[in-house]
Amino acid sequence: MKPLSPRYQLQFSEPEGYLDFARFGPPSHAVLDTTARLLEKATHAGPATVDELMREETRAKAAAARLCRSDIDHIVLLPNTSLGLMQAAFNAPVGSTVLVSEAEFPANTYPWARAEQAGRLTVRQLPGGFVTADRVAEALTDDISMVSVSAVDFRTGYRADLAALRDVIGDRLLVVDAIQGFGVIEEPWEVADILVVGGQKWLRSGWGTGFAMLSDRMADQMDPILSGWTGARDPGLFDNEIHPADYTAAAWSISNLSPVTSGAFAAGLELAEEAGVGEIGAQIEMRVNALEDALLSSGAEIVSARRRRAGILAFTVPEHTAEQVGAALTAGGIAATIRPEHVRLSPHATTSLEVVDRLRAALGSLATPSRVEVTTPASPAGAVTHELLASFIPAVHGLAAMLGPGNEVLLHDFSRLPDSIAAIAGDLTHRTVGGPMTDLLLGLIRRGTTQDLINYRTNNPDGRPIRSSTVFLRDADGVAIGCLCVNSELSESVSEVPPDRAESFPPDVDSLQRFLVDRAITKVGIEPAQMKKQHKAAVVRELDEAGFFLIRDSVDHVAGQLDVTRYTIYNYLNEVRADTTAPGA
Repeated sequence: MKPLSPRYQLQFSEPEGYLDFARFGPPSHAVLDTTARLLEKATHAGPATVDELMREETRAKAAAARLCRSDIDHIVLLPNTSLGLMQAAFNAPVGSTVLVSEAEFPANTYPWARAEQAGRLTVRQLPGGFVTADRVAEALTDDISMVSVSAVDFRTGYRADLAALRDVIGDRLLVVDAIQGFGVIEEPWEVADILVVGGQKWLRSGWGTGFAMLSDRMADQMDPILSGWTGARDPGLFDNEIHPADYTAAAWSISNLSPVTSGAFAAGLELAEEAGVGEIGAQIEMRVNALEDALLSSGAEIVSARRRRAGILAFTVPEHTAEQVGAALTAGGIAATIRPEHVRLSPHATTSLEVVDRLRAALGSLATPSRVEVTTPASPAGAVTHELLASFIPAVHGLAAMLGPGNEVLLHDFSRLPDSIAAIAGDLTHRTVGGPMTDLLLGLIRRGTTQDLINYRTNNPDGRPIRSSTVFLRDADGVAIGCLCVNSELSESVSEVPPDRAESFPPDVDSLQRFLVDRAITKVGIEPAQMKKQHKAAVVRELDEAGFFLIRDSVDHVAGQLDVTRYTIYNYLNEVRADTTAPGA
């Protein structure tokens, strides 16, 4: 394995324990210096300053083109991947039908859904799991004209076989979201008709950087609706006319990217080009393998892809929640992504190998399993199982008295799900002690998204607008064991304003169950009597994501609604959860 150049290694100074490049890559000194230099130039602007700064766009486009074996006429700079995928959806030929995995990162699902809502195209979903050539071939129908896929899956690190997908889909358009791999894995990027890349992760170029590459076939077929004045054929001609979009990738331009950002992006791209993508990728692979050995020797289980993988390594630790593991890693100085179902590590080529020992030590600190499990059977109403929560009960009533009429304060105890209301003062949502949490909160608990929600607007049960805040309470291990919620009535004058978050406030568990099941069936769009297996599995998937199965006797309840046995529901659950994690591949 060829070593990285010393110049490349000296460009970075992230902490030893930083293992979160799949979320954000700390930029290089070259990016920082370029940004400072261009800002300094802008500070002392003269007659030629703007023209000189704007040349940074061509520099960045040229570097991107070299890395994906293209040319600048096929490249357009973008501030992020999400905008590129939105343009892919709205600039696609009208009447297209696109196939996209339901398990994609939302940046690659929302654009297609929004374009479908606008009547521009039709979406076909590929069930969750690895997007392989065989699965795509099986799902293809004559009306499908586009396939959208991530080059690297954000959950599992699985590397899609782009060449095989190209062969399978033939002359259909291939859209590739390459943010989790471009610049660190070698792929035939030129097989994509639309390649969208963000620079803030593995390219380490900072936020606000990215580009799209368009093939000639896409340029010939596109209907550039999301195109601005800089995307016109004559962007410098101001004659009070609307000019046609350009023939090249420039048609996707809405406005000029910041020249400072363009220069920083160029620096990041050139640094990767100079070091060599293959060399960078080999160094990452070595670190992923070393981290995997440390995880396995510590009793962890690998749940990410183990072949055709990039720089993402996801794992679980038996008898410990992901949140507990994340707390141990944080205490050990390790930065990682903590998801409800697993912990994700993602090293880069400059990651110190000393982090392996740091990882072992952090996992070794996990001596005892979590004391609070969300699946624990509920205690009798009014019983509080944790000393910390008990200390908050007087605060509930004191805070409500201080806030006065039109306000409600309540305390949830997660050990008693779903009858989690341990204390409540006020009658804004008409609930009582022993009542259930809202559908919004239940879904957050299921997904492990226990981050405080402050000052969001929703509606109470009778439709009146209220302002809400939720603060999560944690035990000594950093695990969320409850939360304190405050709801405040708003004036009727804002009742026409759409709420920030839709939320249901059921008075009892039966009402909560009925609401969640009805919502899942409505979302699938087919009555239970007409449902086939895939429809019923889709209902179970929706319910699982909503936290429905944290409720006692929930399996029996939904089995009755779908007219199947409880064992069938368990099979559906196993299938949908296996699709999400895809272990051992």
